[in-house]
Amino acid sequence: MQTRGTTSRHRFVRPVQTLSALLLAVGLALTGCTGASDSGASSTSADKAAAPGEDAGAGAQSGSDARGGKGDQAAAPPKLTTHIIRTASLTVQVKDVPKSLDEARTVVENAGGVVGSETTDRDSKGHERSRVVLRVPSDKYEEVLADLEGSGKLIDRRAKAQDVTEQVVDVESRIKSQRASVARIRELMDQATKLSDVVTLEGELSSRQANLESLLAQQVSLKDRTSLATITLSLSETPVKKAAEDEDPGFVDALAGGWDAFVTMFRWIALALGAVLPFVVGAALLLLLWARFLRTRLPRRPAAATATAGAGAGAGAGSLPVAPPVREEGGERD
Repeated sequence: MQTRGTTSRHRFVRPVQTLSALLLAVGLALTGCTGASDSGASSTSADKAAAPGEDAGAGAQSGSDARGGKGDQAAAPPKLTTHIIRTASLTVQVKDVPKSLDEARTVVENAGGVVGSETTDRDSKGHERSRVVLRVPSDKYEEVLADLEGSGKLIDRRAKAQDVTEQVVDVESRIKSQRASVARIRELMDQATKLSDVVTLEGELSSRQANLESLLAQQVSLKDRTSLATITLSLSETPVKKAAEDEDPGFVDALAGGWDAFVTMFRWIALALGAVLPFVVGAALLLLLWARFLRTRLPRRPAAATATAGAGAGAGAGSLPVAPPVREEGGERD
């Protein structure tokens, strides 16, 4: 009988404990000290004590739902920091290139940036021009860009933005994994007893350390390019406008114009002669060759007859003259 009484008392105690837990949870909810998660947790504990098995699983699910209702912000994963590589190129026309270049340096240094490579030269017309690479913090990028644009007449502006957040996260994750891998290899080396195992582990350690160093170099490069924006500034000198000339030209102007025309005409004549001269020389050579060819082809009879006539004349000059024959008349014949 005592055993039955004790059992019955235990049966009555469990509902009382459950009811007390529920009342306590309701009271806490009404006072605002805790949220719905505490009541859910209390009810879950009571359900677990009252009905194990499937009821316990259902209680755990209700408890997790209650904990989720405590605050979505606390359960949500932290937002990733955006990493963006910003680059821009500006072409500005200014009156004084050296002065504008000094002003650009001052703007960049005041913003916490640095001045990179610089190139200065002159164009075919003698106008000075400079090209300089500027590195500025990403948070000062827009401000510095606006100041540089306002230094003169903006000719060209190009800006690019490349999001490398995924690449940065990937590199960081690979660095962590690689560091853990290197640490494991070192532990194995400490535990190795055979020389062959030590040699194998040393080769593996060298390979993984090389990969780790490569990843660290990528991380440094990404950090540099995302923390500092790159601006390429090109400054060109404004061409000086010529003074307006008088409407009525004077004697000096006419003389200068005539001289320019004369020089221009002489230049064109020289150019024409230079262009025609090769053809003239070629034609003269062809005519000379043709004349020599004709001489070799002509017959030499006239030359021989002339030589014979000359020889006869020389022989007659050395002897007495011969009288021509006398023709007889008709009467004398009879």
